[in-house]
Amino acid sequence: MIQEGKWIWRDGEIVPWHDANVHILSLAVQFGTSLFEGVRAYPTPDGPAIFRWNDHLRRLYDSCHIYRMDPKWSPQELTQAVCDLVERNGLESCYIRPMVLRGYGDAGMMPRESPIQTYLSCWPWGTYLGEGALEHGVDVCVSSWQRPQPNTFPSLAKAAGHYNNAQLIKMEATANGFAEAIALGPGGLVSEGSGQNVFIVRDGVLLTTGVDGTILSGITRASIITIARDLGIPVDAHPIPREMLYTADEVFFTGTAAEVTPVRSVDRITVGAGVTGPVTRALQTRFLDTVHGRVADEHGWLTHVRAVVNGRVPAAL
Repeated sequence: MIQEGKWIWRDGEIVPWHDANVHILSLAVQFGTSLFEGVRAYPTPDGPAIFRWNDHLRRLYDSCHIYRMDPKWSPQELTQAVCDLVERNGLESCYIRPMVLRGYGDAGMMPRESPIQTYLSCWPWGTYLGEGALEHGVDVCVSSWQRPQPNTFPSLAKAAGHYNNAQLIKMEATANGFAEAIALGPGGLVSEGSGQNVFIVRDGVLLTTGVDGTILSGITRASIITIARDLGIPVDAHPIPREMLYTADEVFFTGTAAEVTPVRSVDRITVGAGVTGPVTRALQTRFLDTVHGRVADEHGWLTHVRAVVNGRVPAAL
C-alpha cells in the first residue's frame, strides 16, 4: 500500500494528494498514454538530495519526444517545482514520480483533442524488494513472459502502457514464490527484470545486457557502470544467454526502486555461494555512500533540494 504524501504538483499548482485526479476517459487511462520517471531523494548531511534528477528529466523529455508529446514546462521549471514539492511535503527521503500524460478529449488513436498534462508526486518508499533484500539478496526466476521485439514498443521510452508486460512478469514470479523475475528477449537472451536491469559477475568482470531494443536504459544501470570503472572493475556489455545466470559468480539487479539488490538464486539454482558477492557488495556500498552524501559527489549526481528552494543554486540543467 502506498504511503501517501500530502501534496502533488499539477501543471503549476500544488493540490492535496486526493485532488490530483484525471478523467476516467483520459487517454492515460484508456490506452496507458503516460510517460513517467521513478526518482529517489535521499537524506544527506545537507538535507534531501535527488539522485540524478537531470538525467531522469532528460529521459522523461526523450520519452515525450518519442511519443510526440510536448510538455509546456521547461526543465528548469520542473526542477524548481520538484524541489519545492519535496520540501513542502516535509520529506527527507522519498520516491518521486514525474508524469506527463494525455488527458480527456479524444477516444481514438489520434489524440489531437487530448491535452498534455504534467504531474509531480512524491512519497516515502523503503526497500522495494522486501526487508533485508539489499543485505541478503532475493530469489528470482526466469519469466515465461518475454520482453517485446524491438520496433514493437519503444523500449527506451518509459511509458505506463509498457508496464503491462512488467506486471505480468512480476505477478507470475510472486505467485510462484519468487521475489522477482528476469525476462528474456524475443531471441531467448537475458533482457531485464520487471522494473530492473540485470548484471552478472564472472571471473571478476561485470557483464550486462547491451541496449538492444528490449531494455530500458536504466539510470542506476549507467551509474553502476561508472562506479565500476571508478573502482577498477572491468565492464563488458554484450548478449547474455540464459544459462549464464546459473553459472555466474554473482547476479544483481539495479534500478531506482531496487537500488542495487543481490540475487542469491535463479530458478532455485544457487548463484555463487548464495550470499552477496564481493563485487556486488563493493558496488552497492559505493552507490549507497554516494546517494547519501557520505563520499564526494564526484560526478555531480546530487541535486540538493534546499539549495534550489532557497535560491542558492539555479534550478537549471
